[in-house]
Amino acid sequence: MFVDKAKIMIQAGKGGDGAVAFHREKYVSRGGPDGGDGGNGGSIIFEAKGNMHTLLDFRYHRKFKATAGENGRGGNMSGRRGEDLVIYVPPGTVVKDEQGRIIADLFREGERRLVLRGGRGGRGNARFATPTRQAPRFAQPGEKTVEYTVTLELKTIADVGLIGFPNVGKSTILSVVSAARPKIADYHFTTLSPNLGVVKVDSHSFVMADIPGLIEGAHEGMGLGHDFLRHVERTRLLVHVIDVSGWEGRDPVEDFEKINAELTQFSDELAGRPQIAVANKSDLPDADEHFEALNAHLDPLGIPLFKLSAATHQGFEPLLREIVRQLEALPPVHNYVEQERELLPPVKRELQITPLEEFYLVEGDEVERLIGRVNFEDYDSIQYFQRQLRDMGVIDALKAAGAGEGDTIRIEEMEFDFVE
Repeated sequence: MFVDKAKIMIQAGKGGDGAVAFHREKYVSRGGPDGGDGGNGGSIIFEAKGNMHTLLDFRYHRKFKATAGENGRGGNMSGRRGEDLVIYVPPGTVVKDEQGRIIADLFREGERRLVLRGGRGGRGNARFATPTRQAPRFAQPGEKTVEYTVTLELKTIADVGLIGFPNVGKSTILSVVSAARPKIADYHFTTLSPNLGVVKVDSHSFVMADIPGLIEGAHEGMGLGHDFLRHVERTRLLVHVIDVSGWEGRDPVEDFEKINAELTQFSDELAGRPQIAVANKSDLPDADEHFEALNAHLDPLGIPLFKLSAATHQGFEPLLREIVRQLEALPPVHNYVEQERELLPPVKRELQITPLEEFYLVEGDEVERLIGRVNFEDYDSIQYFQRQLRDMGVIDALKAAGAGEGDTIRIEEMEFDFVE
């Protein structure tokens, strides 16, 4: 089964906790703190793997979590770093965040992208020793991580894409010029996923993709249009297959213009991709008349038109030689992503105090990160927390907002009494 879209949940590993420990040695009464740091959590990495061609595996395995960093130990021994989790995807896979922004474009086999960084390890108590605090009895917990949902989209990588309305003969053409065996039948939307075939012409070879048929409104998602158009984006050359038999009452010129209008609506870059037009089913009655009308329309546009009969295998040699000629002059399609990004919270939230009926709500990335790294069962750790609040300006901000002695202060799920 060909699957070209999947939604998965990923989570980096939590950072290991810092250790509270003191040096113990015979005849040394005050060895001092030697609690080691926790190890960083494992990161989430995506890698393109050459022998994968579909996202089918992600239908059954949707949650991925890297391992946590180990806790620090005494003797200034840091915890081991969590192992990175590598998620393998087919070449051509794009990873998007929940807002639809592209965070990774894995275009070629072996390409890697770090998408989610592991949590930082907490500092051991040895890190908090100062001339005035020589025996700190607290350490930092490791940084917690959160789960993110990302969307994987597979965009077929091929040199040539066969495009056109349903049932114009694209699959038959691919089956004639390559060893591919797509499903072929005399009804619309026989092809519901791209089929790839390797075409050999003398000493040249290229990959051709049979893109499922497009209809009007494809750029808006009609007839699975978004899913189908996505696979054309990677191709270097478009072969536009048009039915010139007139058997279904279609006008070849109108068909050509409608498909190109859909390409333009979907992507200006895609609409500007070089095209070769193919007049298929040219062995049928009335085909010559439609061919001449189509040729008169395309000639001013500089688009070459080839007469073809996929059913009788007529007209393939000149078409294939023109494809080879154009491909030799065309550059490869590069990653279309201008700037990839690591998956992180999009905007830093500054300190904000909100007076509510029952408490003062304190919000902000820095203060929320702090509270997640404090051990509230340890007195020294609480004192450290209070000093950090003063240094960060939280106490002054609370006073400015009207907080007074005994008022309730809330940060995340923790509540405190305000003491000046």
